[in-house]
Amino acid sequence: MLTYTPEAEKFRVEVKSWLRDNLPQGWFDEGFEMSGDARKKFNESWPQKLFEGGWICATWPKEYGGKGLSILEGVVLAEEFANARAPMRADFFGDTLVGPTLLQWGTEEQKKEFLPKILSGQMRWCQGFSEPNSGSDLASLKTQAVLDGDEWVINGQKVWTTQGHHADYCFLLTRTDSEAPKHKGISYLLVPMKQPGVEVRGIVQPDGTAEFCEVFFTDARCPKDNVVGGVNNGWQVANSTLAFERGMSATTGYRRFEEEYRQMVAKAKSNGAIDEPGIRQRLMQYYTKIQILRYNGLRSLGANLEGKKDMGVISLGATNKMFWSEMHQRAMELALDIYGPEAMLIDAGPADGTWPGALRDKRRPGYPSSSMMSTFFFSRSETIWGGTSQIQRNIVGERVLGLPKEPKPEGGKE
Repeated sequence: MLTYTPEAEKFRVEVKSWLRDNLPQGWFDEGFEMSGDARKKFNESWPQKLFEGGWICATWPKEYGGKGLSILEGVVLAEEFANARAPMRADFFGDTLVGPTLLQWGTEEQKKEFLPKILSGQMRWCQGFSEPNSGSDLASLKTQAVLDGDEWVINGQKVWTTQGHHADYCFLLTRTDSEAPKHKGISYLLVPMKQPGVEVRGIVQPDGTAEFCEVFFTDARCPKDNVVGGVNNGWQVANSTLAFERGMSATTGYRRFEEEYRQMVAKAKSNGAIDEPGIRQRLMQYYTKIQILRYNGLRSLGANLEGKKDMGVISLGATNKMFWSEMHQRAMELALDIYGPEAMLIDAGPADGTWPGALRDKRRPGYPSSSMMSTFFFSRSETIWGGTSQIQRNIVGERVLGLPKEPKPEGGKE
C-alpha cells in the first residue's frame, strides 16, 4: 500500500490549483472540446506556461533550474497532470533521457552548457545508439570516434534515430578504443547535428510518417570535452540513460491502457461485438493485465522509495517492460477485431480523432491513417525499443534466476 506523506498531499493541492488557474476556461467541464485553431494556440503557448510554472524537469535540483522535487512529489505531479488530462512537454529525449544523464555523469561545465537549453526548449535531442548490425547486441557497435587535437572525428552509421531530422544534438555511443573488450571501449558523446558530415535520412513507416531516421557520420566533429562520464565509460553511462527511459510513471503509466480498454468496450457494445464470447474473454484478459501492470508499478515505486537496488528490483524493470509491450500488441490486435473493417477508415476511433496514448494524430496527406491504426503500427515496435523482449528475458533469466547464459554463436566473443 502506497502511503502519501502530508508534504506530498500539500504539494498535490498546489499542483491542482495551478492547473485550474492555467488550463483554458471550461477544461474541466464534461464534454469540453477545443476547435482546431484553439487547440493549435494552446499547444503553442502551453510549453511556455509550464516553463514559467517550473513544471518542466521539476525533479531536477534547484541549482539547475528544477524544483528539487522528491520522488514521491514527482509521482504526485505526474498523477495530477494525468487526472486533469493536461499535457506535459513532449521533449522526451532532453527532459527524460539526456538531462538526467548529465545530472548524474556530466561535468559542471557540461551541466551549465546544456541543462538550461534543455529546460528552455532551445535545444532538441536525438539518441544515437542502435546501428544496422548492432541493435539488441548494442555493445557490438562499429561507429568510431578518433581524437584529433581538441575534437573527436566520427565515422559510422546509426539507425532508428527518432526525431533525428529535427535534433540539434545527438547523445551518441561510439567506439573510442577498438582494442578494448567491446563493452569497455565505448564513449558517450554529445554531438552537434547541424554540421557538415552529418546526413539524416527519414525511414518511411507504414502509416506514412518518417520520424525514425538513419544518420550517417562522415568525418563529423565533436568537441573533446563533450564526453559524458569519461572516455571509454560509455556503456555504464548508457545503462543509466536506459534506466531513465522507464521514468517515474509508476502510478500513471497504466492509465492510457485503461482509456483504450474503455474505448474498446464502448465500441464493442455499440456494434454488437460484445456478444461474441471470444471478444468478451479478450477484453477481460486486457483489463486483468492492466491491473497487474498497475500493481507492478506500485511495487517498483515502493522499491525505489526504499532505496532497494537488488536483483529483484532490477528484474521488475525488465519484467514490466516485457509485460506491457507484449500486452499492448495483443490489445491493439483486439481493437482491430472489435472495429472490424471500420478500422481502415481515417476517422476510426474516438470522436475527437485521437486514440488514447497516441503521441499525436499522425495522419498526413497522401497516406491517410487514423490515429488508432497508427497506434497499432507503433505497437509492433514496442517490444523492440528500450530493450527487446528477448534481451529482457535473458536479463531476468541470467541475472535474477541464475540460469546459464545463452550460448554465443560459434566464434562469438563477449
